[in-house]
Amino acid sequence: MPDDYWDSQMAAFGAFIRSQRKLANLTLRQLAELTSLSNPYLSELERGMHHPSVRVLRQLSEALNLSGEILLAEAGLLSPDRDGAEDAEQSAVALAIRTDPALEESQKAALLAVYQSMTAQRRPDPPAQG
Repeated sequence: MPDDYWDSQMAAFGAFIRSQRKLANLTLRQLAELTSLSNPYLSELERGMHHPSVRVLRQLSEALNLSGEILLAEAGLLSPDRDGAEDAEQSAVALAIRTDPALEESQKAALLAVYQSMTAQRRPDPPAQG
């Protein structure tokens, strides 16, 4: 994929992380302490200047109480609708938010995060495998 795609993906991911941090009422310094990542690195990540590793995604997932799958999807590394994880209506809502030209990237990220958190509560848990 072209560099432009990844640059815009990282900018959107950074905006998503920033919105999640603010929703959790955390400062950059507090998030740095929770993740064992440096404050400057997190700041640059929020500005879309880094492609986070899986280790970083895992640390952010734990600190922000988000599923790793959501972070992988937001980072552009996993399709959010793979294996039927989102039904057609949810995909349409997410697509509408992502493609709305009236919204800034940070607003899109915040709306998607709120929407996903509300719909995740309604989804039935997968059956236990035993």
